[in-house]
Amino acid sequence: MNESNVIDLEREFDLQNPVMPYLRQDRIPHIWCPGCGIGTTVNCFARALTASGRDLDTIAIVSGIGCTGRVAGYLNLDSFHTTHGRAIPFATGLKLANPALKVVVYSGDGDLFSIGGNHFVHAARRNMDLMVVCVNNFTYGMTGGQVAPTTPLGPTQTTMPFGNFEPPFNLPFLADACGAVYVARWTVYHVRQLARAMQEGLQKKGFVFIEALSPCPTLYSRRNRLGDGVEQVKYYKERSTIQHGADTEAVGLTYQGDITVGKFVDRERPTWLEAMNAHFTKVFGETYVPYGGAHGQD
Repeated sequence: MNESNVIDLEREFDLQNPVMPYLRQDRIPHIWCPGCGIGTTVNCFARALTASGRDLDTIAIVSGIGCTGRVAGYLNLDSFHTTHGRAIPFATGLKLANPALKVVVYSGDGDLFSIGGNHFVHAARRNMDLMVVCVNNFTYGMTGGQVAPTTPLGPTQTTMPFGNFEPPFNLPFLADACGAVYVARWTVYHVRQLARAMQEGLQKKGFVFIEALSPCPTLYSRRNRLGDGVEQVKYYKERSTIQHGADTEAVGLTYQGDITVGKFVDRERPTWLEAMNAHFTKVFGETYVPYGGAHGQD
């Protein structure tokens, strides 16, 4: 069956991919390479939006620079494609200006944890009410395959032609140590679990961190002779172990080694806005009017 016949059938029976309403269809096709997993994470996010039942007008998405940073431009939501490493401070300002919004930061490991690392640390420490999705492909995919803050020890990168010797971040441990109230890791093989984690994140109050491991077949995999995207997904399937509640200090990643996935942290503590209101109410008493009502105007 050729493409025109498929289109005719879709029109005749009013068929539509359930993800399409969440996309800016005039911007399709996307820029991602064959075998890249970013599109799979977007599919999971769209399904999480459906399952959450949230009004899409109450959700905003913010991305930085890089391959994953293009997500904000493809999703049919109020979105901001911001400057490199600055997705979290943009999102923080958006959340505080309109506390009624659910603000999602969707970006890559380089954007969030290299130039943006300081912002991540302090947003988690403050427990800003943000959901941060990091698509971790272990490299700078858009700019040529340079070594990233998550590149494991050993693999070759353009800036490490003889193999990487810099120890990488253990992202769940970093998020946990900084105070995130929800921390999970899945791969693009674990599509149902990833979608469920995103749904839980949309419903959770406080700083949520979800790491999604994804292939970069064009640069990371090819340079290290790891095969195409399918081969990397097979690796995720064969070497991943689900361990909910795992000690995040023990879930660090090695080059093509075992992967611990699951929901590691799910706890409660006051958000930054709740803490501010509680503190100023204690200091000023009845003269203080708590901030954070409808559209942040109370």
